Amino acid sequence: MHMAVTASVPNNEVKAASPVEIEWPHASRPCRLTVLGATGSVGTSTLDLVARAPERFEVVALTAQSNAPALAALARLHRAKLAVIGDEKYLPQLRDELAGTGIRTAGGADALVEAALMPADCVMAAIVGAAGLRPTFAAASCGKRVALANKECLVSAGHVFTAEIKRSGAELLPVDSEHSAAFQALTGAEPGSIEKIVLTASGGPFRTWTREALENATPEQALKHPNWSMGAKITIDSATLMNKGLELIEAFHLFPVSVDALDCVVHPQSVVHCLVSYVDGSVLAQLAAPDMRTPIAVALAWPGRMSAPTERLDLARLGSLTFEAPDETRFPALRVARAALRRGDTAPAVLNAANEIGVQAFLNRRIKFLEIAKLVEETLDAAERQGAISAAQCLDDILSIDERARRLAEDALNRY
Repeated sequence: MHMAVTASVPNNEVKAASPVEIEWPHASRPCRLTVLGATGSVGTSTLDLVARAPERFEVVALTAQSNAPALAALARLHRAKLAVIGDEKYLPQLRDELAGTGIRTAGGADALVEAALMPADCVMAAIVGAAGLRPTFAAASCGKRVALANKECLVSAGHVFTAEIKRSGAELLPVDSEHSAAFQALTGAEPGSIEKIVLTASGGPFRTWTREALENATPEQALKHPNWSMGAKITIDSATLMNKGLELIEAFHLFPVSVDALDCVVHPQSVVHCLVSYVDGSVLAQLAAPDMRTPIAVALAWPGRMSAPTERLDLARLGSLTFEAPDETRFPALRVARAALRRGDTAPAVLNAANEIGVQAFLNRRIKFLEIAKLVEETLDAAERQGAISAAQCLDDILSIDERARRLAEDALNRY
């Protein structure tokens, strides 16, 4: 069962875009905005757009995990009402940084949820990892617009999260460039008219490397993405192609198509972000320079458009755009992710948790590059043998399997 991205629209219809630039739907006032994960790459890109159009936004709350000085600076700049630090040991530092400003401060997991529940029109959900689950669920429960950059809500908790979106009447807009592209290309489409959704992948820094060379790839090499500027976790996922596997799982929950109607293609230029094939033979693609501010702007301003200071495409200068099939022998993470999607139930949650453990182990030089996917597959096999993969009914079920999968992954890691 699938839902349209804008869940408040009945019958899985997607809202049509306006061709003109318009203000926030509540034209009499600015959009009240909360940014969960304000100091990360998506959060800072979001606030860059806000700073360029201060008349359109009122910042309600900002959160970060541990970077108190950066959070305080952003809170002062945007005159936030609340600043929350996820790691409570940094709360005294945050309080000192914001003393005398009138900005309220708080710390800890419960305070992150409090920030998500504050009255706002839109919540940018950009906390990386499972730590973002409870705050994003809280935002969804209020029926707000949720601009979703947290993968775990759909990868680990897809059915549970989309059910909460439907229950509350919230509006869900994707921030990943590929899903934003699909959302735009699907505008006005009837579910039965969609033949295939193809996400694009840059191929990462190792696209042309042999499997033998990949055996000795270093974290420094893996972190040098050729096109995008992102955090360490997603950059490593892009190098392994796990990121594309996770995005296929997200797309399954976002759009009204079957598993068999989802695919990916390697596109080294990162200009075409998604292609949607229709039953009449038409293929619609969304193109943009590889800059996260474009999909963020779409999520913030929909159904209108807002200006973004991104590079404009010059197709004549680019000359050519190329595409190739992904190699699941050299990049087995994509195959493992597809298998978890087909297995269903909590298999994607196990996949995600084990991958987080694997990526961190690689960054810490505990395992080799190709062992990330191996660790994930071993964890999935162990979870299956132990009967840990089953249907989830609520967020607590997801958090429980996430914790169990991390233990299984650590057990497997200790044998390396």
